[in-house]
Amino acid sequence: MTQVWYVSYGSNMSAARLACYLEGGCPPGGSAANPGARDRTLPTRSVPVDLPGTTYFAGDSPQWGGGVAFYDHDTPGRTAARGYLVTRQQLADIAAQEMYRVPADGDPLEQVLLEPLPAGRHTVGPGHYETLVEVGRHEGLPMITFTSPHGTHAVEHVAPGQAYRDTLATGLRESRGWDQARSAAYLDALLPR
Repeated sequence: MTQVWYVSYGSNMSAARLACYLEGGCPPGGSAANPGARDRTLPTRSVPVDLPGTTYFAGDSPQWGGGVAFYDHDTPGRTAARGYLVTRQQLADIAAQEMYRVPADGDPLEQVLLEPLPAGRHTVGPGHYETLVEVGRHEGLPMITFTSPHGTHAVEHVAPGQAYRDTLATGLRESRGWDQARSAAYLDALLPR
């Protein structure tokens, strides 16, 4: 298996933001440059994805300020997402950068992606985005996202900064054709109360 669907429910729904993980660079509204992937080819396809489970904001992002999106597939809800067709090496490199590591040859995560994830999940470590979850299959290929090992009820929820919200809204419009009002309403419903 050389290709997989990387499923993003956060800022990577925006093609420009994802491109910074592949080609390198600082995303619009962000504060830090990403080194880029070993294979800098942009995805050949993307598809809108509806995930069972809920999205919530938590943490404090060095890139964006404020909370960032996490996915809890064990808590009922609906999550709007976008799947990108990438190689398993690119997915490992995107994940490495989400975990604030530099992509490198021999990344053990790349080997993990050769087989189905045990019980549909693989935890790399305790931090943000260090848990990979297989959320289904599309056209016979696995659909994989990353999130935190904790669920929505285990952490304090933190509102995202405006630049992060704008990037998510861009991704929702690009991937789903939603207008500004519908994108804003979806994101508003996810904010901490």
